[in-house]
Amino acid sequence: MTTAELLDAALVEEATKKSGLIWVRGASGTERALWHVWHEGAAVVVGDGPGEQPFPDLVDGGPATVTVRSKDKGGRLVGWRATAVPLDPGTQEWEAAVGELKGKRLNAPDAETMPQRWARECRVLRLEPVRGAQVLPAPEGDLAAPPLPSSATTRDAVPAGLPRLLGRRKKS
Repeated sequence: MTTAELLDAALVEEATKKSGLIWVRGASGTERALWHVWHEGAAVVVGDGPGEQPFPDLVDGGPATVTVRSKDKGGRLVGWRATAVPLDPGTQEWEAAVGELKGKRLNAPDAETMPQRWARECRVLRLEPVRGAQVLPAPEGDLAAPPLPSSATTRDAVPAGLPRLLGRRKKS
């Protein structure tokens, strides 16, 4: 590898490790925010099962484009191309990846049996950086998009009196 490729690989790894959320675009072109873990040279994600994040457009062995955001500012840090590699339950790779994912999964209703549920009902994918042209140039224009519909919403309507309460707090 050339020096530039090594620097690009280091940038991809460090930025992705520090970010708790990545934006992934699969075969259909739809971008989706996914929580992940950086493990052994790739971003590892779990989903496509009940109660987990959906990523239906990530095809096993197919291409993906990953955009990494800044953890503190939320803006785009780096983009890179990846290959979605499925991990088969029960393999040593799967066990190691799930061990890392389990520690990062928040608010799981079944923390003790979560790996067994993932093996039965979910997919675990490694988003492996493609060698060569890893770092993508920043796209032009505004990248803002409305959130995709999901059953995973937890936000209710703002209570009617909340703005008044917050306004009082600022004045005192």
